[in-house]
Amino acid sequence: MDILAHGLWASLAAKAASKKLKKLKIWQTALWSVFPDFFAFAAMFTWLILGIILGNIEPSRFKPDEAEPAVGDTLIIFRLTSMLYNISHSIVIFAAVFALVSLIFRRPIFELLGWLFHILVDIPSHSYQFYPTPFLWPVSDWKLNGVSWGTPWFMAINYSALAVLLVIFFLKNRRKKQR
Repeated sequence: MDILAHGLWASLAAKAASKKLKKLKIWQTALWSVFPDFFAFAAMFTWLILGIILGNIEPSRFKPDEAEPAVGDTLIIFRLTSMLYNISHSIVIFAAVFALVSLIFRRPIFELLGWLFHILVDIPSHSYQFYPTPFLWPVSDWKLNGVSWGTPWFMAINYSALAVLLVIFFLKNRRKKQR
């Protein structure tokens, strides 16, 4: 799923869960939900943008309709991105970090569940052609061949559902304030 949709879905899920978890910070949950992609792709996008600005990379080399990575795994930046993607999209890694953070703070930090939510949403919304989700890494390399989030009908359904839910939350909030 795209990073904007991750943030919106996590915000809605956190808003719904905040009734039971009163101190849940919605904006922090949303930030944790975009963390896996930011962690995996920030270095590559920085490299690409700087390369284009400095004239070291020709933008025409990168065609959005081609499978990843754009220029193959020959460059270290793409190998780094793949490694960071494995780390940030693994339920195993998430569970270890969540447990460690819970031990450090002596309580679960529920905002981190935005990260888990990201992984769970990515499992069925990525195909083998573009970063399938390595959710069991490093225990297993098995990945699900889901429906690509970039498929037009999927994006239309995804953003339509988000819009409907955002309107529902907005209207509920407005009614509460009027009472």
